[in-house]
Parts: sequence; C-alpha cells; structure tokens
Amino acid sequence: MQLNYFNRPYFENGAIKKISEVLGAHEIKNPLICSDPGLSSIGMTDKIKNLISNEFSSSFYQETPANPTEKAVIEALKIYKDNECDGVVGFGGGSSMDLAKAVALMANHDGDLINYSVNEGGYGKITETVPMIAVPTTSGTGSEVSVGSLIVMSDGRKLIFASPHLMPNAAICDPELTIGLPPILTAGAGMDALTHCIEAILSPINDPPAEAVGIDGIEKIIKEDALIRACKDGQDKEARWNMMMASTEGAMAFSKGLGAVHSMSHAAGANQELRLHHGTLNAVILPSVLRFNQNYVGDKYSRILRAMGKNQSSDLANEIEKLNEKIGMPGSLAEMGVTIDMIPELITHAMTDPSNITTPRVPDLDEWEKLFLEAIKK
Repeated sequence: MQLNYFNRPYFENGAIKKISEVLGAHEIKNPLICSDPGLSSIGMTDKIKNLISNEFSSSFYQETPANPTEKAVIEALKIYKDNECDGVVGFGGGSSMDLAKAVALMANHDGDLINYSVNEGGYGKITETVPMIAVPTTSGTGSEVSVGSLIVMSDGRKLIFASPHLMPNAAICDPELTIGLPPILTAGAGMDALTHCIEAILSPINDPPAEAVGIDGIEKIIKEDALIRACKDGQDKEARWNMMMASTEGAMAFSKGLGAVHSMSHAAGANQELRLHHGTLNAVILPSVLRFNQNYVGDKYSRILRAMGKNQSSDLANEIEKLNEKIGMPGSLAEMGVTIDMIPELITHAMTDPSNITTPRVPDLDEWEKLFLEAIKK
C-alpha cells in the first residue's frame, strides 16, 4: 500500500525489505543509521544491517537515549562526518527518529543546534537538510511523517525543532517490526498515538482533513480494539497493523497542532534522572487536561466518544482513565517518580512550550500548578 500525505510512506507488512530500494531512490550510498541499545540487544540492528545490500556502506550510532539529547546528536554527528556519510536513517522509536532528524539538520547547518529550536526562533533558519529516512519500530510517535523533533538540550530544556525540511524524505512503515513489542511499551506508545489524535482534534485550528484523519486513528485504536488486542497478544498482526496506521495518522493529524498535555509531558520528560517515557506521560496527564478543557471545545468530546464507540454522554476523561488502567499505565505522575517539589520547574518549562499555541485553553500560572498537582496526586 502506498499512502501520499506529506512524504512517501512505504506502508505494508514486510516493507523493511525495501530499505536498499529506498536508499537508492534518495541517492544515499553511505547512510548513518541511528538506533538504540534496546534494539541492538534483541538483534534488530543486525536485521536492518543484513537487509542493506553490499553496494551501500553503512555506519551505525546505537546509543540513542530514551529522550534524545544534544550530547547524543553531537556523538552521532561525529560518526556521520568521520565516515563521510551522505544520509541518515532513523531506525527505532520516536527517540531514534528524532535524533536522526537533528543529525540530518546539523550535517549541513552551521552553528549550535539550539539556534534552530522553535523556542529560540529557529523555525525559519532551517533549510534543506541531508536526506533522511525514518523506519519506526513502535506505534506511537508518528515521527516518520511529522515535521518535528524533540531534543533535550545541555541546559536541561526539552526543545522542539520543527520545519518542513525535517520531514523525512521517506518512511518505511512495517507493522511486522512491532511484533513482540512488550505490552508496557505497546501501551505507552499506543497512548502517545491516541493523545496525538485527541489533542489534534481539540486544536482550534480549522483543518477538517487533519481532524478526519485523527478521528480515523481513534476508531482504529479504541473502536476496533487495536490497542488492547496488541497489548494482550503481541503477535496479533491485524492489531499491530492498525496501531501503526493509527500512529502515522496521529502525526498527520497534529499538523494542526497539539496542546497542554504535550506541554506538560515535555516538561516532565526533560528530567534526565527520571528518564520518563513520553507516551506514558501523555497517558497519565491526558485526563486532567481533558477535564480542564471540557467547556472550551464545543461538541468535540462527543465526536471523539463516538469515534471510540462510546456513549456520547460519557465522561471522556473517565473513559481514558479506565483505558489506562486496563492496559497497565501508571495511575499518577507520582508513581513515575514526579514529586510536588518539582512543580515550579515543570511549570516554567510547560509555560514556554510551543504546544500551547494550539491548546484550546491556555492555563495561567495557578492553573498550571493545579494541573500538575492533579496529575501527581490522583
């Protein structure tokens, strides 16, 4: 199946076998493949290495942290330059793909990475990067079809980098790569995809096609039971296919923006001691923000509930909490190690996050505090 949206995703079971074809199509002869230690430990890195034909000379960076850092970008970029690479492949979850985007950016841009962040006014400074291909091995971030990248900087901030030039040139979406993903990672990634769909729909930006894509993603995740099925049976190919499609759709939908869930999640995710999973943070925070936004989004909650196959008069936040419990998500941020004394720093980070641009209701200082307190204590 070929989808056409912003880039070209090769979406089908077994699509990874086309890796050499895709590299050749984008004139990449010496790729740097960015991956993570977890994939290396289970032989996934060896799999892609064996699928790339001998006409290509591949280099590898396999140390991508759970929340990619500026330090990791610098390390990977050195390998890229030392081996005279001419393109980048992000192979893994959102962290590996985000790291690959940053490496592709800095491979032909001068100065420091921070200068190109949205937070520092860098959107317009980004021009065409070196070719980059994304190969997701989880179903959550949708980074393979998005224009954004999240990097934890050396100063501790988790910053957004965004530009049409950061859209991967191609995406190889092979649901079979997610077969056997542990239930807890399946659940966290799946809730990331669901949050993308929901926050995109709630964004006040008027973009009916993107909103329709988000609705379809919600139907696949909840109404068709793909998330629960994938968590229960890691070998369920239909559920894995639907989850990867919903993940891709979530990123397509959030072309119209995200919201306060992501602002809060980015703040908590910047903590390099806790190293918290982004999708799991979204899952825990989402109900609190849904309650906060309830009277500011028109009839959108009823439309989301309909897409979920639920009664339109149901409490959406409660439905998300029930789903979280069913798939084994933490019940609060406190269970993830976030403490009340961290709130002032979290608020400072959340208030400056670009996701606030499209949140339907921007919290004030006291409201940020209440949102974090609720998410920590509940």
